[in-house]
Amino acid sequence: MELIKYLFLGFIQGFTETIPVSSSGHLMIFKKILDVNVDFDTIAILTNFGSLIAIIILFWNDIISLIKNFIKYLSRRDPKSKAEYKYCLMIILGCIPAGLVGILVSYFDIFDKIENNIKIVGVSLIITSILLYVIRNFKGKKDDNKIGIKEAIAIGCFQILGLFPGISRSGSTIVGGMSQGLKRDTAFKYSFMLYIPMSLAALVLELKDINIDTSLLAYYICSICVACVVTILVTRWFRKIVNNGKLIYFSIYCFIVGLFVVLFL
Repeated sequence: MELIKYLFLGFIQGFTETIPVSSSGHLMIFKKILDVNVDFDTIAILTNFGSLIAIIILFWNDIISLIKNFIKYLSRRDPKSKAEYKYCLMIILGCIPAGLVGILVSYFDIFDKIENNIKIVGVSLIITSILLYVIRNFKGKKDDNKIGIKEAIAIGCFQILGLFPGISRSGSTIVGGMSQGLKRDTAFKYSFMLYIPMSLAALVLELKDINIDTSLLAYYICSICVACVVTILVTRWFRKIVNNGKLIYFSIYCFIVGLFVVLFL
């Protein structure tokens, strides 16, 4: 039964991390519903690491290409590498707004009073639902090469919303990208290019909160592996959903779950 609990939490994290329904919010909901003796903070950090590994695997070729061309343009000013060099700069720029706010939030413990308030999660899910509904029919024309300073800053500001408990980071950045006229798949890819450095930074900041029980090491590893595998499968599925313009389904889901949480938890 102990193993099943950790496998279940790994599954929840993996299933909800990359779709616009807030993984942290869902872990808080299940923490409230299920009276289980589990260190949710530690599990959230570890399973987030599993999801990060999954995203790196999925976008490995893109990551390697961006790094190579960034270095190539810096060292040789190779004109063929300029587009990906610029894209890297836009990733850095897009991370700055949420990065600065995230540091302030962590330093001053701004969310301490609300991060365990389940009603806040419910309201946040409803906000996510509204955002997804507003852009449900958006279909931009800008590709990777058209992401400039304005788009990067705007999407970076949308990413700040993802810092609030219950508001999906992927949802807020995809909404931000589509609102700036990006193609659906372009917004999807840029969202997860932002996710990688932001998730790495969050992992470093959260290490101080981790509390590893060595007797549960095998359970931790199983939970991380489940989160990783499920994240890979769900992200591939979610990409198809975004490209087919079916975000309305997630809008409906977030509204129903958010309303349930506000009214009954």
